[in-house]
Amino acid sequence: MPDAVVIGAGPNGLVAANLLADAGWSVEVVEEQPEPGGAVRHDREVDPAFVNDLFSSFYPLAVSSPVLAGLRLHEHGLRWSHAPSVLAHPLADGRCALLDRRIAVTAESLDAFQPGDGDAWRRLHEVWERVGPDILDALFTPFPPLRATARLAARLRGAGGLRMARTLVLPVRRLGEEEFAGEGGRLLLAGNALHADLAPEAAGSGGFGWLMSMLGQSYGFPAPTGGSGALTDALVRRLRSRGGVLRCGQRVERIVVRDGRAVGVRTADGEPVAARRAVLADVSVPALYGSLLEPEHLPAQVSADLKRFQWDFATFKVDWALGGPVPWQAEAARRAGTVHLADGVDELTRFAAQIAMHQVPDRPFALFGQMTTTDPVRSPAGTEAAWAYTHVPQEITGDAGDEGLTGVWDAKERELMADRVERQVERFAPGFRSLIRARRVLAPPTLQALDANLHGGAINGGTTALHQQLFFRPLAGSGRPETAVRGLFLASAGAHPGGGVHGAPGANAARAALRRHVPPGRTYVQRVLARRDRTGAKRPSTG
Repeated sequence: MPDAVVIGAGPNGLVAANLLADAGWSVEVVEEQPEPGGAVRHDREVDPAFVNDLFSSFYPLAVSSPVLAGLRLHEHGLRWSHAPSVLAHPLADGRCALLDRRIAVTAESLDAFQPGDGDAWRRLHEVWERVGPDILDALFTPFPPLRATARLAARLRGAGGLRMARTLVLPVRRLGEEEFAGEGGRLLLAGNALHADLAPEAAGSGGFGWLMSMLGQSYGFPAPTGGSGALTDALVRRLRSRGGVLRCGQRVERIVVRDGRAVGVRTADGEPVAARRAVLADVSVPALYGSLLEPEHLPAQVSADLKRFQWDFATFKVDWALGGPVPWQAEAARRAGTVHLADGVDELTRFAAQIAMHQVPDRPFALFGQMTTTDPVRSPAGTEAAWAYTHVPQEITGDAGDEGLTGVWDAKERELMADRVERQVERFAPGFRSLIRARRVLAPPTLQALDANLHGGAINGGTTALHQQLFFRPLAGSGRPETAVRGLFLASAGAHPGGGVHGAPGANAARAALRRHVPPGRTYVQRVLARRDRTGAKRPSTG
């Protein structure tokens, strides 16, 4: 009998399992899909000569995460690749805002829109350099992050205090207007804000857009060399080197509860898997509280609050094998790993408004990935492995594009929407469609079939809007991985701090489980340090 059972072998589940194994626990991970990774996987299904990521591709949160840094995954084969530039946002008239790890290049790009905007970007980055590390510490530690918040508050006083706090909660449209006279800086902030399900006018979208932009400036948007699954492979190798067990192709149907405590799980084929100390669930919030647990084990308030849980936008993705580089009108876009496709902030607002009205957007804002530009091993020389994804409503009542899309996502609708995405690319790269050797369409139901956590193609485990963050995540008054069932911990992106590949929800759940089993008279840190001394492992810094 293992000490812990982890449901789900996505990045959060694997991080949780690794940390438990580091503390000396025996761990068994049970995964529904035939392979681990969740939304961090790649394959060669589009074209055998091309590596295409199935879901996520670029990982600024991973390389900035102290959680993943502590796992030292480079010792288990993980390598990162960077495109020559981080991100480009071209316009139909040929102008282009460029985010580059060299801040002088970014500033020069923004000055081309309006002289002086390069200095405005430098000022935003100077603020990030003062407060960024403490923001990341607060983001990646369990809620409430008391010590990290205290340090951040002290830093904020030096960075303008309440004025800085105001900046973080601004809508990104307003933040861009306050900071930049020209359109370039506004495009970079707003496009990055729409990586989440936040409209340019949504409160907090300015803080999120600034965070993602500064991560790109400081860390880039790197991709695992060889495919996104290389990150998963490193996590699995590390876990197995510490005695962890991974079982794929087995769906957990029920969490077994006795006397108010989680004591294991039961798989769909009826097999029980007992857990001596804890069960950690890297599953969506509705799956945990709506199907894996019997209703009698939950307080009535949890069931009531679950009805108010809000998913993030659905996702529609197209993968391509291209016979040559993308013919962007804007030269700068040709060297960027990520390209944002919307002809201005107003078009981003229009896109978000159509989703809010439950319409399929007619001009979908697309995030475009140039993977061979980022990692040359992804496809033969002179070609490009590429993808684009856009968002659509979870519930569709109309089609702003007048093609009759209803959200059934049958073969006809998938092809119509993929064509619409390609037309959006063509607006900024005429001749793009002539380069297509093969394509794969991943509609919302397909994404969910490949990873049950991606309900309707939702990729963030629930909305990023303020009403479902911090102590409102996943449900009002929670904010922590503990659940109403003793020994059961939520370890997915549904928990604080939410979506993105950074491992924090898994780490928070593992630490919560370990705290429940610290021997009398010893702190959790003392126990881990004692074990590392016995094994000869390097003692971590506690400063």
